[in-house]
Amino acid sequence: MRINEEFNRKLLVEGNDDQHVIWALCKRSGIPKTFDVVDCEGIDKLFEVVPVRFKQSEIQAIGIIVDADTEIGRRWVAVKNLLSQQGFAPPDDLPPTGLILSNESGVKAGVWIMPDNNLNGMLEDFISFLVPPDDELLPIADATLAAIESQHLNKYALIHKSKAKIQTWLAWQDNPGAPMGLSITKRYLTTDEETCQRLIGWLRALFCEPELS
Repeated sequence: MRINEEFNRKLLVEGNDDQHVIWALCKRSGIPKTFDVVDCEGIDKLFEVVPVRFKQSEIQAIGIIVDADTEIGRRWVAVKNLLSQQGFAPPDDLPPTGLILSNESGVKAGVWIMPDNNLNGMLEDFISFLVPPDDELLPIADATLAAIESQHLNKYALIHKSKAKIQTWLAWQDNPGAPMGLSITKRYLTTDEETCQRLIGWLRALFCEPELS
């Protein structure tokens, strides 16, 4: 979703689902609107625009949220190299609470790799963490996908199993098939889960401190 950007703080995300999930988390958590969430329409375009964004006049902070996919180590190396090229000094390892750095000019950079800065996976794996612990439908969704796969009936690639899993679960809610962001707003999903609280804390630390002088 294209937005009219209005802040000198930017959160760059891979796609529309990420954008709406972040908006919903901010609304649920009372995070003030101090930054733009920019849909970069894919990981390749996100990497392309990072250097351009850091060159924008009066930029104060840029956060990056990307999926780990199948190799979080490889993804972290790519992001780390990108930040190094922008004058930052990232550590060897990505902190479990997300990365926040400042360069010599006082500009902040932040990194969160879905789902939790540690595991391989993607946005849908993060969303699966937010399913309430007493939920009885997610195990049925797991069993259903396992049965389909055992008969080789699945049309989805196994790399996308988490997408199939969470979309199946969402199809069984009061508003079947509601998008992930809306499902947070409608409280089908909890924001009390530990990983979610770490992400919320990272957003606050990166974007909600007083403006730079």
